Amino acid sequence: MQIILLEKVVNVGVLGDIVKVKDGYARNFLIPQGKAKRATEKNIADLAGRRAELEKAANDKLAVQAALGEKLNGVELKMAQKAGVDGRLFGSVSNIDIAEALRAQGYEITKAMVQMPTGPIKAIGESAVKLQLHTDVTSEIKVVIIAEKD
Repeated sequence: MQIILLEKVVNVGVLGDIVKVKDGYARNFLIPQGKAKRATEKNIADLAGRRAELEKAANDKLAVQAALGEKLNGVELKMAQKAGVDGRLFGSVSNIDIAEALRAQGYEITKAMVQMPTGPIKAIGESAVKLQLHTDVTSEIKVVIIAEKD
């Protein structure tokens, strides 16, 4: 399916590109999320008129996320969890837990922004967690897991 990108999409293209993607990817993800439109003549003409407006909105969004990334760089997040005597957690700390803890501190973070390539944290100690705030903005925080006192 031919689509017009309305914002930058990783491994697909940038704003205004006309690209061919699989039908399901376009129908189920890109179009419903507002990241793309079908590449019809009407939509191509409409994009030409709105391109400056879309680029300004994308730059504003990038600036907001870059500022958030600067504030988040080096943040240390302490979390208390139940753990055994050997230091293993009863359960684990996932991206949802980290996003909720950051939201409690006043940062606008969603669980999709928290990237944990090695999976959930399952032991007491320090871990570096990467936050993908925007396609061009990443930040790294330190998550410290301590044993919960009964």
